Parts: sequence; C-alpha cells; structure tokens
Amino acid sequence: MLFNILFPKLRFYSFALVLLSLLSFNIQEVEAQSDPLNIIVIGAHPDDCDLKSGGTAILWASMGHNVKFLSLTNGDAGHQSQGGGALAKRRRAEAQEAAKRFGIAEYEVLDNHDGELQPTLEVRLQVIRRIRTWKADIVILPRPNDYHPDHRNTGLVVQDAAYMVIVPNVASDTPPLTHNPVFLYSQDRFQKPNPFKPQITVNIDEVFQQKIEALDAHVSQFYEWLPWTNQQLDQVPTDLKERKQWLAKVWAPPISKEMRASLDKWYGSESAAKVKHAETFQVCEYGRQPTDEDILALFPMLGKR
Repeated sequence: MLFNILFPKLRFYSFALVLLSLLSFNIQEVEAQSDPLNIIVIGAHPDDCDLKSGGTAILWASMGHNVKFLSLTNGDAGHQSQGGGALAKRRRAEAQEAAKRFGIAEYEVLDNHDGELQPTLEVRLQVIRRIRTWKADIVILPRPNDYHPDHRNTGLVVQDAAYMVIVPNVASDTPPLTHNPVFLYSQDRFQKPNPFKPQITVNIDEVFQQKIEALDAHVSQFYEWLPWTNQQLDQVPTDLKERKQWLAKVWAPPISKEMRASLDKWYGSESAAKVKHAETFQVCEYGRQPTDEDILALFPMLGKR
C-alpha cells in the first residue's frame, strides 16, 4: 500500500512497459506470418511448369508471394520444322511473355539441350544453386516416371538435390538453406510403378482464363508442336480468339474422383462440388514433411470459398 502511494507513476510505467512488450511480440508474430513465401517450380521444358502449376502460381503471386519457374532445358528440339539455337531463342521469349501474363517473379530457362537431359552431377548442382538462391519454401517437380526422358530425369535430379540443398559443403559457393523445403510432385497420368496421389488440390476456377492467356504465349508449343505430335494440327483455329477457346478445351483436364476427395478436404464438400478447374500436388517423401497446418500456411488460397 505504501509503495502504491509513494510510487503510483512507477507502477503505471511498469504496466505500460509490459503492455508494450506484449504488443511488440504480437506485431512481430504477425509480420513473421505475413512474410512472402518463395516457390520454385521446376520442369524439363519451357511450358512444363505452366501447364501443371500455372493456376496455383497465379494465386500465389496475386497474394504477394514469390514464384519462379525454372526449365532445365532450352527446348531446342521441340518443334517439327524448327530447331537449334533459333528455336531455343524463340522459346525463351515465349517463356518471358508467359511469365508476364502469369504475374510471376521470374522464369529462367537453362541452356541444356532438349531431349538430352541427364541426371548428372553438373545438372544437380545447377538445381541446388537455384533452389538455394531462391530461398525456396516449396519446390514443385515432376515425378520420375513419365513418357519423356527429360521429364523423368528432371524428377530424378530434383529428388537428388532435395537433401543436398541444406549440406554446406555441396555447392559451397552458394549458402545452404537453413531449412529443408517441402518438395511436391505435380500431377501426371502414369500408373506404374504407382499412380499419382492427389493430396493438395487447388481450385483455380477464378484464374483459369488467365492461365489460358499465359499458355497462349507459348505459340510454338500449343498451336504448332504439340498439335503436330497428336496429329491435330488441322484442328488449330487461325482466329486468335478461337485459338484461346480451343486451347481452354484441350488443356482443361477433368477432375478425378481422387482430386474431388482432396478438394472436399480443403474446401468442404459444398464448395468442392462446384469446382470446374483444379491443379493438384503430391508430397514427395524427400524434403520436409508438412502437417495439414503447414499445408494451409504454404497454400493460403486453400479453403477460400
């Protein structure tokens, strides 16, 4: 009592300091939670990342997160009548235009030959350095079972890099990551030795048309090379508007029963039933193993109605 009478101001100041400390802690906590995520999507060719993760990339980027697409080859074999350096230059330009339309931070195309990619130490070090430089929280890659050797070898080389990104004496010219990223497989249709398992499925309805606009930048692929390989070149419209409509029909894969179950988990059955377009991912056994709470933090668009 005597203390309170003699030192009322001291008591008030002590309370104020405690309150200020608590407020400071809360502010720091909020700032830590709002730090932008760093996502790197790795594909074999300049259009692979776009197809499998483009819609989710748009959503991340629109929320202020940093997304990079990385192609391990320059795409210099992917055309029926062009090739070599001229085609590689064309495909790099298409990738840069696609990046603008996606709204992502960066699209890098490495100068490895298309159709010749091997999971060598040299390529592994290229991947390690880029994952580290990007300070990746998430790395998206293809599974190493696929019809295309470049796709398979991209999956293998990124898997081989998954642990090494935290090892200081590997690629010692680039500082190692202090935490292992979450590595995620992008979707494929292959069943052997085991089928793809949709674990994280993202509703991309609101950005699907923007994804089509970005895919449209890859003229050499979606209107020339891929239709030619599928013997559908005569079906490609010449009108630019009709081309995009055609593109949306051809590259809008159906939502499987397994994907729908995953959507149910993350969005609730009522919202999930309305989804028309989605992208889906499987957690790789290499790298950090996320909890459901981690996944919600890494995919802040999940659950948005």
